[in-house]
Amino acid sequence: MAEGAADGKIEGFLDLDLDRTRRRGAPEAVLCDAKSIAQVAAIAAEYAQLHEAGHEGLGPVLFTRADPARAEAVLAALPGALHDPDARLLAWPAETPEPTGGLVIVTCAGTSDLPAAREAELTARYLGRPTRLIADIGIAGLHRLQSRLPELREAACVVVAAGMDGALPTVVAGQIAAPVVALPTSVGYGVAEGGRAAMLTMLSACAPGIGVVNIDNGYGAGHLAAQIARWAPEPA
Repeated sequence: MAEGAADGKIEGFLDLDLDRTRRRGAPEAVLCDAKSIAQVAAIAAEYAQLHEAGHEGLGPVLFTRADPARAEAVLAALPGALHDPDARLLAWPAETPEPTGGLVIVTCAGTSDLPAAREAELTARYLGRPTRLIADIGIAGLHRLQSRLPELREAACVVVAAGMDGALPTVVAGQIAAPVVALPTSVGYGVAEGGRAAMLTMLSACAPGIGVVNIDNGYGAGHLAAQIARWAPEPA
């Protein structure tokens, strides 16, 4: 990186979209696993210099799919960043924005789905929505879901993460008025291995009001939910 550069550009591989917050209401995110450790480190350092230079409108920056080595590179440049190892996500600055809009509830079928669910919840929270996480309400024990329905009905949008047969989003969507973002996870084995069975079930859902994101795409699910809830009234 050029000495003293702080314009969001690094010749050869980087041109940060610094206008995205104004244009779309949400800042750019950095996908880490497709980049080298050196590239991730350079991007994080560029954000640090932009902040130090007083660049306006940066907004919270999310670093997604960060393994330990890439997370370490981000933290070296941005030592105050929040790091959630399970979600493989870092957020900088660590302070969340003042929440506006409607409540986003993120729920998951089982404990194994928590990494994707947590990524979705943190994404929605750092995009400025009030969030809540409800875990382990899979359809193998419907009483668990039934006991949380009053809470789920408070949400402006609900993200439902599930692997295996991926049936939970359909069940939830049939019981609440809010839109449901279905998040298939790669939890499963045999015909369910890799999350394809869950994704196909969600795409085939008969309950209306369901949007489906890609397998393990917690960031995409949280972003879509945040956009939907942006226009809803704030929780009382």
